[in-house]
Amino acid sequence: MKLSIFRRSNLREGLTFAVAAAGLAAVAATGAVSVADDGAPSNAASSEVAQAAAPAKGPSIEKAAAVAPAYSENLDGWIREALDIMKDKNIPGTYEGIHKNILRESAGKPDAINQWDSNAAMGIPSKGLLQMIDPTFQTYHVEGTSNDVWDPVANIVAACNYAAHRYGSMDNVSSAY
Repeated sequence: MKLSIFRRSNLREGLTFAVAAAGLAAVAATGAVSVADDGAPSNAASSEVAQAAAPAKGPSIEKAAAVAPAYSENLDGWIREALDIMKDKNIPGTYEGIHKNILRESAGKPDAINQWDSNAAMGIPSKGLLQMIDPTFQTYHVEGTSNDVWDPVANIVAACNYAAHRYGSMDNVSSAY
């Protein structure tokens, strides 16, 4: 009986170690580089391998949590990135509300421009995913985003900031705004 318990424990530890080693091999394969405290570059994989035998501690978990999310370069990714920025800046809005308005305003085309309405007649055409004119974009631009009205994420965040001030949220907008 004791042998069975001993074996089970070793199998668990062996499996845990194998999973950890596979993860480290994946890190090594990416050629990840980190900077040590003294400012000298070091191979992140080699420092991870040295710690493989030790149990995971708080700092390793914190490092993993600090990795920024990756966003796809398409409408879904732009909306998701904008929502993360909006959350940090306390700007209300939902994926559905933003998506609905983008489809109505630009059909999801970040290079859309309106050359025919009253704004265009005054020389300030509406631009981008949520069809912002330059003065409104500049007024409602959110720090930390691009200053370019054509940037999809900056356009979404600024438009949602404007809508929050004017209508309470982009979710409350159901026509040209």
